[in-house]
Amino acid sequence: MLALGLLAGIAALVAHRMELGPARLDQAGGVLVASTYTAALAVRAGGRPVVFGVLALLLGVATVVLDLAFLRAGAAVLAAVVTGVLAVMLTVPAVRFRQAVREAVIATLVAGVGAFAVVGLRPQVALERFEYLSLALAFGLVTILVYRLGAGLHGLGRRGAVVVLGGSLVLAGSLAYAELLRRYGPTDAVDSIFEGARWVRARAGALPRPLEVLVGVPALLWGTHMRARRRQGWWLCAFGVAATASVATTLVNPATGLPEALLITGYSLGLGVLLGYAAIRLDLLFTAPRGRRGRRAEERAALRPEPSRFARLL
Repeated sequence: MLALGLLAGIAALVAHRMELGPARLDQAGGVLVASTYTAALAVRAGGRPVVFGVLALLLGVATVVLDLAFLRAGAAVLAAVVTGVLAVMLTVPAVRFRQAVREAVIATLVAGVGAFAVVGLRPQVALERFEYLSLALAFGLVTILVYRLGAGLHGLGRRGAVVVLGGSLVLAGSLAYAELLRRYGPTDAVDSIFEGARWVRARAGALPRPLEVLVGVPALLWGTHMRARRRQGWWLCAFGVAATASVATTLVNPATGLPEALLITGYSLGLGVLLGYAAIRLDLLFTAPRGRRGRRAEERAALRPEPSRFARLL
């Protein structure tokens, strides 16, 4: 049933993009995808998929029928939050780096579908506030889930605590620095940054998103790689919502067309993979046996079991 609902929602969104069917087809597709994602997240988290799926469907229908701005904005935020968290929760442990890359790509694709659902609800929002709120709520929800999956805070250990604290500081610092620079930065410095961004955008077609490159994508790679060895890897995966929630809100900006959105996501994913590779290699440098044979032995021993991708985790 969930697969059918998702396919129907995607078909409606694609048909609207091709200018086929009724005018509200994008809204119907957005409601179907958001409802399906909500039910799928409930399945993954061991909740009640029927209850949450029906509630999300009713909220979506009410949003479309009543056509109130605050309902559209609220429904879009919830869709972005569910999308960002589900994309992370659908990942599985990755024994090798290429498998970690596969998980990051899958999470990005899930978030990309959710991005069409978010914009399909036609929200009218202040862009920065919408993005910050979606990210904050997504991070809060995924932290609640990961608290149980990662054996709580006491299971982090010293190294895990340092990693989580460092990730939190990078995430908070990046957001704070960008906002302070935008509001209070020297005019010349801000103008030069914007000029450089326009120069890169004119030649590359788009700019990667710093949060995805510096935090979200590396956290997904390193976290899924660590989860094959220790359940505390879930704590690293929690920071992956910096990428997935960001992808889910990409199309809300009316100035960002589909080609540019694809380039933004592609550039962010590619650069993030490079940083993720560096993080994994640095981790293995201190924890894995030396030499090629030692690394292969470590990979063969990295068999921590987890439920399959679509089974319940809790």
